[in-house]
Amino acid sequence: MTILRPLLLLLICVATFNASAKESTPAAGETGNRPPASYALKTCIVSDEPLDNMGGGVAYTHSQPGKPDRVVWVCCEGCIDDFKKEPEKYLPKLDQAEKRRSEEKRKP
Repeated sequence: MTILRPLLLLLICVATFNASAKESTPAAGETGNRPPASYALKTCIVSDEPLDNMGGGVAYTHSQPGKPDRVVWVCCEGCIDDFKKEPEKYLPKLDQAEKRRSEEKRKP
């Protein structure tokens, strides 16, 4: 009986932590979210529409062999399909925005 109480408390703590982590971190493909402030684009990487145009952006995790995963934000599920077809067409837009943001931060 004495060992059950600490195990139950541990289980409650883990469940609470997992629930709060899910609230703050959007899952890929989850809609109705806003990109983090650190995300370089304010518009959809595919359509150039505002990310909140359709009730919130959609996060998509892009994976390439030998490269780190990248989260890109689009305005809707349809843009994810377009992005998947030609990621090499859209990723330079994000790269350029990240470079501009980095340069702006360096300016005094």
